[in-house]
Amino acid sequence: MSSKTYFKHELAELAHVSYSTFYRFLASHREQLARLGVSPKSQTLRGKALDYVCSEYDIDLPDEKPEEPRKHIKFR
Repeated sequence: MSSKTYFKHELAELAHVSYSTFYRFLASHREQLARLGVSPKSQTLRGKALDYVCSEYDIDLPDEKPEEPRKHIKFR
């Protein structure tokens, strides 16, 4: 299960389709997404809903790398 949260427009880009095409795909799977806790107006997907959409639409998520903490650099 993916721990990251993605915006729907980010997933559309990863799927190489327009947002409107991706939105139509989500609308056709509305019942299943509702069972996973996703409302039609939500802007993000995460957890099992994200895994479901990625498996149904064959989206490969980029490898999740933890961000390195930024080090403070003195101005002078």
